[in-house]
Amino acid sequence: MGLQELWTMLGPGLAGAVFGGAWWFWVDAVVCSDIRVPFLHYLPGIFATIAALMFNGVRRDELTDYSPFDDNDGCRSRTWLFLAYVIAFTSLAGSVGMLVQDALLPTTPSTWTGIAGVLQCFLCLCSGLMYWTSRMSSDY
Repeated sequence: MGLQELWTMLGPGLAGAVFGGAWWFWVDAVVCSDIRVPFLHYLPGIFATIAALMFNGVRRDELTDYSPFDDNDGCRSRTWLFLAYVIAFTSLAGSVGMLVQDALLPTTPSTWTGIAGVLQCFLCLCSGLMYWTSRMSSDY
């Protein structure tokens, strides 16, 4: 069994474990917070999750069989994937902004809440990419 076959077999499970860990960090931070966490702090993680779902909405054959002269959906798929990347990195930047805000202002939730938000967004991005690459390597 080659490394490619092993990744195809174990990649989706590993991606799911990373995604679960991402949300576990966030739930732990919200539960352990001394003050109520505002809904604005939840938004980067929610958008990172949406971006991870958007990554997996693109099929392999839509990207590999692309020709600029055909009337297929290659451009639409590449645009969808680009939007998924934009949403993912914007949510990551938003969570870093929340971390800075939590670290500087005394009336905001603890710094751990900001760190957990960054970890959540980063791990959601990683899990979406891990699942997408493991699915891209398979011949379905």
